[in-house]
Amino acid sequence: MQIDNFASLFMFSAAVNLYKNAYTGLTRRMWLLAFVMLINRSGTMVLAFMTLYINHIGYSTKLAGLVVGIYGIGSLAGAFIGGKISDRFGFYYTQFFSLLCGGILFIVLGQMKNYVSVCVCTFFLSMVNESFRPANATAIAHYSTPQNRTQAFSIVRLAINLGWGVGGALGGFLASFNYHLLFWVDGLTNIVAAFLFLWLLPKVSLLQQQNSSMATVEKRKAKPAYADKIFLYFIGLQILFAICFFQLFTTIPLYFKEGLHINEFWIGVLLAMNGVIIAVLEMVLVFKLEGRWPYLRLMTYGTIIMSVSFFVLNIDFVPSFTVAVMAMILMTFAEMIAMPFMNSYYISRSIEGNRGQYAGYYTMAWSAAQVIGSTFGTQIAYSIGFNNLWWIIGGTCLLTAFGYERLLAKK
Repeated sequence: MQIDNFASLFMFSAAVNLYKNAYTGLTRRMWLLAFVMLINRSGTMVLAFMTLYINHIGYSTKLAGLVVGIYGIGSLAGAFIGGKISDRFGFYYTQFFSLLCGGILFIVLGQMKNYVSVCVCTFFLSMVNESFRPANATAIAHYSTPQNRTQAFSIVRLAINLGWGVGGALGGFLASFNYHLLFWVDGLTNIVAAFLFLWLLPKVSLLQQQNSSMATVEKRKAKPAYADKIFLYFIGLQILFAICFFQLFTTIPLYFKEGLHINEFWIGVLLAMNGVIIAVLEMVLVFKLEGRWPYLRLMTYGTIIMSVSFFVLNIDFVPSFTVAVMAMILMTFAEMIAMPFMNSYYISRSIEGNRGQYAGYYTMAWSAAQVIGSTFGTQIAYSIGFNNLWWIIGGTCLLTAFGYERLLAKK
């Protein structure tokens, strides 16, 4: 009995030390930035329920998928603009105004009833909202060092996913009563996050941004991101990866409801589970994986696991809710293994003078994938069935994993 108690105490102590090591080394500003993102993302619920909302106000699933595609088009424009503005005027105020104006537009979108007005407002909302991402990536790179950069991106992802867990669960609860509440909560949390950002994080001028310690180390002239051929190959693979990943926000919730007959509340719980698992495990996983394999190899492993998560959705000999849980757990582990290292990979190819461009192109890849994935995913699902869609998406994941391995061989 004493031996068992000693072993349990030793395992507990080792786990505590592991978590402690995983979270050490980050600056105060990184923690504050992560806190702001937690507040912002705790209200994130509109995008996850957008297809269901469009159905709710009387439009078809195909039209619902088109709205999410329009969100992606706006994101594409916002990513490009955000990257340019971040390099030209600095990441600090780019983030503030994106959060503030995005929050206002979320509330406005919730008042739209006509399909055309919903599409127009969705476009401008996504353009403003997604201009935040390149500036935020530049800020994370500014506040971190090469040694803890993946860790810095992961703490922000932790905050985002913890917030996503709260927002997903709350969104499912609110949607079961009134879909319009989603827009108010999403908008107000954006606005609160904007002013918290201004209050908590000291201003960083463009001159300070350009004269950071990293900039003094890297003296070479900043070249345009599009001149980096390996980076462009990587961007092509990111589009394929993101097309698959964005099914989480479009066809998967629809399949849970229509194919597996799960109601909105439990769909929210499943989406929340994704965020909670990431919040608990990702930092430790990143700490253990960092430096053990090349970034591209980790992306390969994660993408293969993601392919399995889609194949699991075609299982029909176990209860439907069990299938949903299995798929979400696999997709979550795929996300934790692959996505933190994607940011570190492309940031490592940039310098201060062109970091906004790299971040902009990276964000544009995800936005383009959102357009393609949301539009064609719903079209395929309702043309040849969800089961065939999962085979296609799972196969695309395997093709992407092969591409990461090929890119690794080029280095």
